[in-house]
Amino acid sequence: MEHVVLLGDSIFDNAAYVPGGTPVIDQLRQTLPANWKATLLAIDGNVTDDVPSQAKKIPADATHLVVSAGGNDALGESIILAEPAHTVGDALIMLSHVREAFAMAYRAMLKSVLALGKPTIVCTIYDAVPGLGAAESVALACFNDVILREAFSNDLSVIDLRLVCDRAEDYSEVSPIEPSMAGGARIARAIAEVVTMHDLSLRRSAICGKDRS
Repeated sequence: MEHVVLLGDSIFDNAAYVPGGTPVIDQLRQTLPANWKATLLAIDGNVTDDVPSQAKKIPADATHLVVSAGGNDALGESIILAEPAHTVGDALIMLSHVREAFAMAYRAMLKSVLALGKPTIVCTIYDAVPGLGAAESVALACFNDVILREAFSNDLSVIDLRLVCDRAEDYSEVSPIEPSMAGGARIARAIAEVVTMHDLSLRRSAICGKDRS
């Protein structure tokens, strides 16, 4: 039996944001083939540094790991957008320091997960959140650059949530930065597509993006 394990944050652990609805983990279980199973280890509010602790709980029979981390790291650093800067260059230098700190954390997290020797997929951070400003969107690109660079350096496949969740309906009415039931369904389908249709043993990076449904 194939066994998918979800690590990371509330992108996967979104039950609190779909009251009366179906969270991502249950949608994934409904989407995967009948002889597959899925386990949720992601925790709402966790950051990249928390993922190695989650990884210690991965069941021995896990066959696929999917990681969505970085959104809360970005949220925690968003205060920098209110800092004064004399020039655009100065502002970019400030962002570069944040980017490098995140790169170190993400690289260490990924190393600990990959040490388990199981096929791993990572997710980018979505940026179509209703009300998200232009500055926030540009800053998120710095975080996503790190995720993509580390994924490609390790020959990992990527679920680009910027393409998967690109509609207002994909975001929760309870909290706009969380996936709604509709967004969760698209995330679940993207995960199911990658783990069932991509031969991850080939260690060739690929990007799963736009959901056409």
